[in-house]
Amino acid sequence: MATDNIFSGLKVVDLASFIAGPAAAVILSDFGADVIKVEPPAGDLWRIGYKIPPQPRADVNYPWHLSNRNKRGLALDLKSPQAGAILEQLVKWADVLIVNTPHPARKKLKLMYEDVVQWNPRLIYADLTGYGDKGPDSDLPGFDITAYWARSGLLSLTRDAGAPPTLPVSGSGDHGTAVGLFSAIVMGLYRRERTGKGSYVTTSLLAEGVWACGVSIQAALCDATFFPLHDRQKPPNATMNVYRTSDDNWFLIVLTPDRWPALATGIGRPDLLTDARFTDAAKQAANAAQLTAILDEAFGSQPMTHWREVFDHAHVTFGVVRAPSAVVNDPQLRENDIVVPLEGAGAHLKFTISSPIQIHDVAKVPAKRAPEIGEHNEEVLKQLGFDAKQIEGFRASGAIPQALTKGGGR
Repeated sequence: MATDNIFSGLKVVDLASFIAGPAAAVILSDFGADVIKVEPPAGDLWRIGYKIPPQPRADVNYPWHLSNRNKRGLALDLKSPQAGAILEQLVKWADVLIVNTPHPARKKLKLMYEDVVQWNPRLIYADLTGYGDKGPDSDLPGFDITAYWARSGLLSLTRDAGAPPTLPVSGSGDHGTAVGLFSAIVMGLYRRERTGKGSYVTTSLLAEGVWACGVSIQAALCDATFFPLHDRQKPPNATMNVYRTSDDNWFLIVLTPDRWPALATGIGRPDLLTDARFTDAAKQAANAAQLTAILDEAFGSQPMTHWREVFDHAHVTFGVVRAPSAVVNDPQLRENDIVVPLEGAGAHLKFTISSPIQIHDVAKVPAKRAPEIGEHNEEVLKQLGFDAKQIEGFRASGAIPQALTKGGGR
C-alpha cells in the first residue's frame, strides 16, 4: 500500500451541519484530507441526534463519529462580529469550503460564494441545499426525509398497497447525497488542476432524491403507465417478489426468464414448466397471483438454509432480508473494508463504516474518533496565524468559547 493518500495536503473547512455535507468531508478525510469541522459553541445539532426517537438508543454518540471522524474541531460563533477575521483566514487556508446553511441565513452571515471568493479565488465552494438554489422553494430548509424522500417521489413508492407512507431509514438520503457532493467537489478540484480556477459546485437533496428515483421519474416524464403499489400476494411479477421460509426468514428473488426452468425444478415443481398458465413471461404476469400462491407454499415448506443451497445450485439471484444486527456480522463487510476499526471513540464503539469508495493500492486513513466541541481551537487558530493575545480577544468577544466543552462528541 502507498503511504501517501489521494488527498494528502488538501485542506477542507466543513461548515455544514447534520449529515450530508459533513459526510462528504468524511470521504475526503478517508483519503488524507485535513478537515476542520466548524460548529457553533453549543455544537452542531446532530450531536444530539442519537437521543431523538426513533434513532436506536445507545450510550455513545455513534452517528456523530460516523459523520465527523478524522476531523479537527473548531467552535466558532459566526454571528459574532469578531468571527469574520477567523472566517477570512479559514477561507484563505482552505482548498474546499462545505456549506449547507439556508441561503437567507447565509447572506446574513456573509457566507455566500461572492462574500468569500474574494479571499480565495482558487476555492472550491461546495453548496448543499434542500431544493436547489433557484425556484420558489430555494430558500426552504430541508432534511433528507422531506426533500430527498418525500418531495422526490421515493416515499410514495416504497410501500405496499393499502399502507401509508412510512419513515425511511434515517440518513439514507443524506449518505447518498454525500457521495454526490463529494463527486462535485472532486470535479471542481479537477477543473482547478486544469485551469487554476476555483469553482462553485452544488447539489441538493431534491436533485439526489430524483436521481435515486430516476427510473420512475423518467417513466413519468414520458407518461408511462404505472402498476399499482406493490401487493405481495398479487404482484405484477411473481418471480420478482418477497417470500417467507419455514423458519420465518424473508427473502427476495429476482428471476430473469431464462432462469425459470431452474427455479421450477429447484422447488420440486417441474410440472409448472408445462402448466399453460406459466409457459412464458406474459402468462406468468397474467397469472401472477396464482403463481405467488404456489411459490408461497413451496418456500414456506423449508428453512432458509435449504433454499440458499437450491438457489446457489440453480444460479438464482436472491437476497435475504436482514436486520442491522445481522448485517454487522456479515463477513463481506470486514473482508472488503466496509466496516473498519475506529480508534478512540469508547469501548462500545470500536468499529465504523468506511466510505463506499476504494482505490486499489491506496490505503485509507485509519479511522479516528470525531472531535469534541472546539477541541482543536487553539491549535487551528495558531495555524491560521493568530497569536495568544488575539485568541484571548476572540474568547473575550464570544467569537469562540471560553473553554473546551466536555462530553459533546462521545
